[in-house]
Amino acid sequence: MLGNEFKVIQSSEISAVVEFGNTIDENINKKIRIFCKWLDENLFYGLVEYIPYFTSVSIIYDPMKLKSKEPFKYMEFKIKEIISNLDFSCEYEDHVVEIPVCYGNELGPDIEIVAQKNDITIEDVINIHSNGKYLVYMIGFAPGFPYLGGLSEKIFTPRRDTPRTVIPEGSVGIAGMQTGIYPIETPGGWQIIGRTPFKLFDLNNKEKTILKCGDIAKFYPISYEEYMKLKEKIS
Repeated sequence: MLGNEFKVIQSSEISAVVEFGNTIDENINKKIRIFCKWLDENLFYGLVEYIPYFTSVSIIYDPMKLKSKEPFKYMEFKIKEIISNLDFSCEYEDHVVEIPVCYGNELGPDIEIVAQKNDITIEDVINIHSNGKYLVYMIGFAPGFPYLGGLSEKIFTPRRDTPRTVIPEGSVGIAGMQTGIYPIETPGGWQIIGRTPFKLFDLNNKEKTILKCGDIAKFYPISYEEYMKLKEKIS
């Protein structure tokens, strides 16, 4: 049970936000995952969709289906009822997704900047980044873009002063204390240290994204030749 550690706030006539806290950490993310898992596995009449964020979940609902004069009050009651009966102390099995990355050179043009900012070698950056385990806190900014927590402070690096107008699909970057992957070609200001041949977002697949909120991402280094072979195989 969560007690009074959460709030349900009306955000529009058809939506509410469930706030689980105000700090980005794994415990709050675990509560969000358990709540969202319940929503996936149970019938919640009137629910249209839910969107998990760093510390909250947005609930979109259909007021016409609720048959209540006060739809938000009804949803607030139901959400509080659900959360009060959830066991947030239970163990949550991690879903680990391993992602190949070709680091440096033209695929990772900013890796030297990351090394210089932290007074380490390029090899150190690769070793540190590829040995981490990264929790997917949320998907956002662009379709399938994962915001990953767990980056070692040894390679914390601020965003670029001037964002690039084009970041290629699959680019792996660092911005402050986070790392992430660009699932589509888009402008961006993250420091790009490598690229994966994997398609993170594909409308043709049943599962549109390979990473979801609560997953664990692990990177492993591959050579340029391996990158090209995988890229050709996946395309």
